Amino acid sequence: MIVRGWSNGSPRLSGAGYGLRLSAADRDQHFRREWTFVEIDLGPYGMTNVALSASFWRTCIELRCADVGHWLVAQQLAPWPKGAPPHLNLEHLGDARFRLTNQK
Repeated sequence: MIVRGWSNGSPRLSGAGYGLRLSAADRDQHFRREWTFVEIDLGPYGMTNVALSASFWRTCIELRCADVGHWLVAQQLAPWPKGAPPHLNLEHLGDARFRLTNQK
């Protein structure tokens, strides 16, 4: 699935304040309400766990995580120009596991 970079408006180069924004359709197709977190494979940056907040199932369809933000910064995808977040590929590997790659 294609996801976009997300920023809370005050991101830091440490990765804090960044994450991934999904569409509601992708959320409903690939995520389960009983999951409290998902694992994301960041390639050479390792695996990270991302908590799913209650608001994830309402209007805040973001996976917020400093490790994902650090990956975005390391890939030189963040910070981005206002209104132009990077588009990325989030591959569902099964269960609550995903792999994030740069769409390029």
